[in-house]
Amino acid sequence: MVLSPNRSRLCLASRSCCSACRFTISGWRARKEPRPFVAIIDFHNHFYPPSYLTAVRNGKSTLKHTTDDDGNPVLYYPGDYNVVVPGHRDVDFRDQVMAEHGISTQVLTFTSPGTHVEAPATAVTLAKQINDDFAEIKASKPRFTALATLPLNDPRASTAELDRAMTQLGFKGVMLFSNVNGTALSDECYWPMYEKANELGAVLYIHPIHPVGVEAMTEYWLMPLLGFVFDTTLAAAKIVFSGVAERFPRITWVLAHLGGTVPYLAERLDRGFYAFEDCRRHIDRPPSEYLKRFYYDTVNFDPKALQCAINFTDISHVLAGSDYPHKIGSLRQMLDSINGLPISDQDRADILGNNTAKLLGL
Repeated sequence: MVLSPNRSRLCLASRSCCSACRFTISGWRARKEPRPFVAIIDFHNHFYPPSYLTAVRNGKSTLKHTTDDDGNPVLYYPGDYNVVVPGHRDVDFRDQVMAEHGISTQVLTFTSPGTHVEAPATAVTLAKQINDDFAEIKASKPRFTALATLPLNDPRASTAELDRAMTQLGFKGVMLFSNVNGTALSDECYWPMYEKANELGAVLYIHPIHPVGVEAMTEYWLMPLLGFVFDTTLAAAKIVFSGVAERFPRITWVLAHLGGTVPYLAERLDRGFYAFEDCRRHIDRPPSEYLKRFYYDTVNFDPKALQCAINFTDISHVLAGSDYPHKIGSLRQMLDSINGLPISDQDRADILGNNTAKLLGL
């Protein structure tokens, strides 16, 4: 990676961990020549701004919440709960953890249960506060950037907040949850929001939330383990089959958790396109042609699964992600799984950071 002037932010963020960053490229470890700097950017991770947690504590939320024995807030939502550990809520703590792992930058995003579980007016207030806090963090802490969050149960307010986040706060895009209290992202109520996103050339990142039918997934943590990835797959399929991806071509779509099952099942969607007239009603090309243009984060730490996604799309569309600090997220496994791929040093560097830097203009 050759650093251009507009990437000086990554240099500043990484000075304290340059040597660690360099050693993540396995092919360079045994060489004697100077090791080039590799910026490692974690696209998929989560943060609760303290002001949001304060609002929940003060009763400005419908969420059930408690505190665990270690003093961590616990937030409950259908099928799951989050223990809000220091990494979820303390930027300085995260800064330390990132330095220890050689991470240059994290792209902060909000997480479950989103603001759309609240009354619409409350959702709007909370989303604005979260985005203001994210904007302040990325302005004051060079190691962080962010994607905005939206009050998705109010489509009109979501359009306005997307516009504000991108034109006034400097975000490159937003995170969308895979369904909004059961309403699909492909629903026409969101098309004005997509028009604005298309106009602005936004990055739209689809992250799962508890799916419809969550009551069938209450055992064995099946909701986050399987329900999440299936709901991402369903959302992506509907975005394509409904014609949304075709109608709004300047939107860049990113899918969490390696796209759910998209790389594995895209061929089945193509068969549906050829077999069923309804699957051709809004598109004139097989679904895989659209899905190959999407981006996929690496939150599936099996190198064989990562290779499946690379084979489906392209190295340039795969983004390093850790799911930090969730219990099944891991910065170390993110790095180890990418380093375990049988790919060139340049391709590895692209997945680790170059692709995200290019996508978000870092």
